[in-house]
This record gives sequence, C-alpha cells and structure tokens, in this order.
Amino acid sequence: MSLAQLHYTSATDGDVPDTGEAEPIRGRFSAVDAAIPASVLTEAGPLLAYEPPAGTASRLSDAALRALPEAFSFSVLSDGSHLLARTVAVRPAPDSSIGFHAHAVHLPAGTRLPGGALPVTACRSARWAAATPDRTTPGPLAALPATGHARDREGLNDFAVSRGPWLAGVLADLRRLSGADASGRVVLVERQSDDVARWIALACVALPAESAERLTFTTYTRHPERAPQQIIGVLSQDAPELTDPAFRVHTCTGPRPEGTVDDAWAETAARIWRSRAPELFREAADLPGEPLAAGPLAVTALCAGVALGPNERAAAAGWAAERPYALDAKRTRQLVEALTAPGVDDRTGPEFDAAGRLFAALDGRSPAATTAPLAAMLVTEAVRGGNGSVELPGRTAFSGPEGAAVAAVLGPETVTELSGAGAGQDVARTVQLLRVARLLDVDCAELLPSVVRRLAPALLADADGEPRWAPALLELMDEQFDVRTALLGALDAIAPQDPAGVERLLGRVPLPFTGTQLLPHLRMCAEAPEAKAGCGQDRVGAVHRVLRAAGMSPFAEPLVLRTAVGLVWEEGGMTAAEARMLLEAATSDAHRTAGTWSYLVAAALGAPAGDEDAPALAHDLLRGFPQQIGGRERAALLLLDFAREIRTDAAAPEWAERARALRKDAEPVEPDVLGHAFGALAERLLAPDRPEAELYALVHSGDPDLVAAYDRAARGPGVRSRLAAEPAYAADCFAVWTAHPHAGAEWSRTSAALLTEVLRPAVRTFSADEVAAVEEAVGRSGSSGRAEAFRDWNRRGQGTLGRLGRRIAGRVRRI
Repeated sequence: MSLAQLHYTSATDGDVPDTGEAEPIRGRFSAVDAAIPASVLTEAGPLLAYEPPAGTASRLSDAALRALPEAFSFSVLSDGSHLLARTVAVRPAPDSSIGFHAHAVHLPAGTRLPGGALPVTACRSARWAAATPDRTTPGPLAALPATGHARDREGLNDFAVSRGPWLAGVLADLRRLSGADASGRVVLVERQSDDVARWIALACVALPAESAERLTFTTYTRHPERAPQQIIGVLSQDAPELTDPAFRVHTCTGPRPEGTVDDAWAETAARIWRSRAPELFREAADLPGEPLAAGPLAVTALCAGVALGPNERAAAAGWAAERPYALDAKRTRQLVEALTAPGVDDRTGPEFDAAGRLFAALDGRSPAATTAPLAAMLVTEAVRGGNGSVELPGRTAFSGPEGAAVAAVLGPETVTELSGAGAGQDVARTVQLLRVARLLDVDCAELLPSVVRRLAPALLADADGEPRWAPALLELMDEQFDVRTALLGALDAIAPQDPAGVERLLGRVPLPFTGTQLLPHLRMCAEAPEAKAGCGQDRVGAVHRVLRAAGMSPFAEPLVLRTAVGLVWEEGGMTAAEARMLLEAATSDAHRTAGTWSYLVAAALGAPAGDEDAPALAHDLLRGFPQQIGGRERAALLLLDFAREIRTDAAAPEWAERARALRKDAEPVEPDVLGHAFGALAERLLAPDRPEAELYALVHSGDPDLVAAYDRAARGPGVRSRLAAEPAYAADCFAVWTAHPHAGAEWSRTSAALLTEVLRPAVRTFSADEVAAVEEAVGRSGSSGRAEAFRDWNRRGQGTLGRLGRRIAGRVRRI
C-alpha cells in the first residue's frame, strides 16, 4: 500500500508580529494528497499546529532551534481514520522568527502502516520531511522505515532503568488505556519530547500488538487539556497542575513516587524492563490466557530468573494452577524453584493459597522431585506461619525421603503449636495443625481432648456467612474419625449453654453427625429451623417436635429440655400460658435440673397486667421451686400469688399491709406485677360484699400506688356498667367516696374526682325514680343526714333545666 501525505506549515514571517517572545503560530496546508478528504483537513489543522515551549524567545540560533521539542503524534479522527505526524520548529527564512513544519500521513479506517508496523516505530524515520516539497500535490509514500528508539534496544533498556521508580505506575495506566473501551488520559512530564517517545516505545514492547496499535499519543504539547490523544507529553516548564480526575499525571522529572502499584502485570513488566530482558514479553505472549493478564508474564519472568514480588508470584502460581498443561517439565521445575526459593521473607497469604492450588494441580502430574519443594514450603508455612487457609498437600507427598526430612523437623513443632494457648481459638489454624499432624504421622492423642475443648466454642464465634475455615474443617472430620468424634461430642456438650449459636453454626456448616453417636442436642439444633417454621405460632408444639428429634426424654436427660427451650425462645419472651403448658409437660424436677425454671419465672414476671395465667403460674412456681426462687423474684411472685388469693377469696386479712410489704421486698418491682396485685385488691374492694376493714385500711393507708390502683379500677368498664344498672351500687359508691373526709390528701383528691367524673355522669342518666332509689339506699346505709347530703350533691351537679326536666319526666310517668 502507499501512504497519502500532507504538509502543514506556519504562516510567513511577515504575518506574525514580533513581540520579543514566541506566540502561537498559525498554519496552512502547503501540500496535500488529492486522496485526502476535506473533512480530514478540517480536523488535522489543530492537531498539527505547533507552539514553542513557554519562555522561548522569538528568535533563536540554529542550535537552539534544533533543540526545541518535536511533536510526534498518532491521532484518531472522527471517521475512524488515523493521522500519524511529526511537527518540528523551523526558520522559514533567514533572520525570520520561529515557524513550524508538519509532515503527516493519513491512514484510512481499518488500515495500518505497511508491514503492520506500530506507529511509534516511525518516530525517527528518515522519510519525515522538514520542508514542503516543490509540488503542491505530494506523491504517495511507500513506507516509513522503522528507526530510532524502536530499534535501539540498549537505549530503551538504559532508559527503562533510569525511569525505574516510575515504570510500574506509568505502565499500569497505559495498560488501562489500551483496552477497546478505555477512557482517561495519561500525561508524561519529561525534559525532552524524545523521552516521551521512549515511554511510548517501552509500552508498545510490553503491550500486545493489538493493544499497542490502538494507543494514540503526542510527544509534545503546550496545552495538554486541549490534546485529544490518550498519551500526552509535556515539558517540565509547561507542566500544569491538572486536577481533572480524567488525567493521570506522571512527573518523571520530580521526586520518586512512594509505595507500590496495585497492578501485578505492571509490576512484573517494570521488573522485566529493569532486568533488561524485553524479549520475555514476546515469550509470554505465546502462553495461553487473557491479554494483559499478569499470570503468563509473571511465569515467564520467574522462569527466566527475574525476581518478583508476592503479588506477582501469586499471579504466576494461580495461572499455572489453572493450566498445569501449559508448561513443559523444565519450565514447571523452574517455576517451582522460583516460588520456593530460600531467603524470601515477603510471602503473603494469597501467595501461599495460590501455591497450594498449584501443588494440587501438579500432584500426580509432575515428578515428586519437582513438587516436593512446594509441599515442604506449604507445610512449613502451616506450622510456622499461621496461615490457616493454605491448601495442604496429600500424605503421599511425604512418603519419600524429602517428606521424611520435613516431618522430622516439623513434627515436634506441630506438637508444640497444638499445645500452645492459642490452639483452638484460631479455628482455621487449629484445623490446619490437626491436618498437618496426620500428614506427618504425629501422635497427638493426648493433646486432642484439650484442643477440641477449646476449638468447639470457637466454632460458634464467627456468625457471618459461611466461615472461611468450613471446607478445611469438613475435610478434617472426614479424614480423622477420632477428631470428628471428639469435636461433635464437645459441641453436643456446649449446646445446652448456647443452643441458638449451635443452630446458627449448623445452618452455615453442615457438620456430619448422622453416625452412631447419640448427640441429642446437635440433632435438636439441626431440627429447630424446620420445627419453628412448621409450627408457626405454636411454640410449645415446636418444643415437643424438637424434643422428639433428640431421641431422649427430658425425664431421662433433663438438659434436652434446656436446649429445646433455648432454641424456640431465642427471640421473643415466653408467655405465661406457654410457661404453664411447659411446666405441665415436664416435672418441676426436670425443669430444676435443666435450669429452665428461670424461663418460667421470667414469663410470669413479664406477663401483662391483664394476663389471667400469670397469677396461677406464680402459684405453681412458688410451690415447684421453693429453693431456687428467692429474694426480689420471690417477693414479686408472691405479689402475683396474692392477686390470685384475692380473686379466689383465699387471702388472709390485712390485704393492704401485706401488699405494701411484698412490694417493698420486690423492689424494683415490675409495673405489670404491681398492676396484677394492686389491681386485684382494688377490684375486690369495689365490690358491695367487700370487707369494710380492708377498705378502711386502703383508704387510710395514704399509699399513692394503692389509691391509684383503686382509682383505675373505679374508672373501669365493669364499675361504670354496674353503676348504670344498679342504683343500690351507686348509693354504695357515694357512701364510700364521701365517708372518709379525713383519710388524707391522696384519698381526698381521688374520691372527689370519682364523685365528679364517674358517679355524677352515671346519676345524670337515672330517671327520677332511680334517683329516688339511690337516695333511699344512701339513707339506709347511714343517717338521714347522708341522704340529704346526696340530695345536695346531686342538686349541685344539675342546672335549673336539668331539675325541671326531671320533675316533668316524673309527672309524665305518674300520669
């Protein structure tokens, strides 16, 4: 193919005013191939224009002119075509100011340079012209032979070494730019535009050809924010402070960057360049894998003896573990030797994890002599490093002399670690140490009980999702029957103390307990989710279902009752009715041994004031657990039992005094418990057949709680309905509420309020005959003066219209 050319030059010297300093230079097309569309020329002008660096004098010597930067660029146009160009500063005529000349070739969409050469290879090509040809229509250009940086291997190596601190960061950003849907731009600040071209050459060597050919660039511009290319070169004196997050700025003339780059491919590529081994990029390209994946490049580097960091080694091991067939025996051996090299002290957990996967992939595929170093490293890390996620090798890895040597060293260390204080608390590490002990044929039978005793509660601590140690734990239990038996027994033993925790553990880790062991508590914990879902609101039914799963009666093993109650009532308090059913379902002896009597007590003390089951439950609990219940709780239950006695007329005399004494002993008493006892007392004293002495004691007690309970009961619907239906009851209430004028402030305020707010509204609804009946009843209950007092009280509560209406109503009824 031939390349269509164009030339773009600065205006004549006379068109540019001389200000003493270089100004932006206007340009014009001086020669254009006829095949180039006009739309391309419209876009090309701004891309080819040139502006000298800041502070450049308008007139320079020839040497200074030649020292000005060149703008070598590769740009994509709106129609998908590309423009490859070189723009240089020139002197159009003797004694004239600075001008420029741009020589460019146009590559239509879908075409490349002849021979598939990358654009950067033409940077120093001798075919670039610094002046316009004699004719305005230049002839086609056959090729742009590669010269300069792309062919100067030693020069690129030297440059890479000199830019070592910036290599990984720049390559990481350029790798991101090379994708088909890449966005953002990279700004490279260098002292010379040639160095920017070298950066581009470095990247193009490291990147796959299909990625490198898509990169657009310019090695020099005064205004990076206006440049449309992906890679933008800027001189030090022109470097702006770009705050736009779309720009990734690398100031390669400033202080060295600190820290590492989180990009394994870029770090590996940087180390390859610093090792002066760019041929490794071509070798890596022949390996399978995604383009720009870190694994193939890291494997190639390690096999060539290039030292890498832990992230890069992990990438190499992970790639090889997925493709053990991709490497021949020699390279596999070289990779293993590099991964297991002695003296490396920066290995990380992810690297060991990847090495474990690699061993598993190579075991049985490669000779034992090749995989033995990996096995030794993994087991050594498991014992000494504490990385609980390492995938351990199989027992066959330690059947030969290499394994025996490792076992001789690590066996005693394994016993020491299992004997330590931390054994059992770190689940992943303990599981791994137990597996290592079997791997190395270490006898730890004496240690097993204490290790398992600490390991079992630690399994319950991790409550989120599937624990990372779950697969290793299941493998351990499958491999070692003695560990499985001891661990399941320990978990079954602690289940009554934390049944909900064991239930959550079984929901996350499917422990195998379907063998011959009884394990009643574990079986209950496994059944609990389905039982609770199936029984819905019938929680007592769920308890019975869970107990059936245990395979043991609570009479034979009372602790199963504790586990069942803890499973069903993990959330939401037990009701008094449920507690009564549980107490009837199992004897008090079973609840006493299981410790579940405390649940029953809590149900009684937490029952609402209107719960009729609470007093009966309290009575049963006081009889069933006389030695267990004491102190404040006993007094509170006695208050509830006192309410039962009041309602059944079984209470001994001096009710108010007894209620107050029990309240004092039960402090701080639950409000609902107090509501039960004082409410029952008040309701009984509002009945017509009440003991007058008990009423007198309440009225004259001056106790705010007792008087308030009486007030609440008197305002209840039962009293109001009885007042409306029974004039005699209204007379009784009037007599009580007016009979104790000197009882104290609490009673005086309450009785006056009851007369006004409860009795008066009821009396107002009475007919004249009913009012007369109340007067008569009041008179019978005391002196004639009391009946007169009722008439005065009733008269004060009625207006003139009210009295007149009652007289008329009475006459109508008599007629």
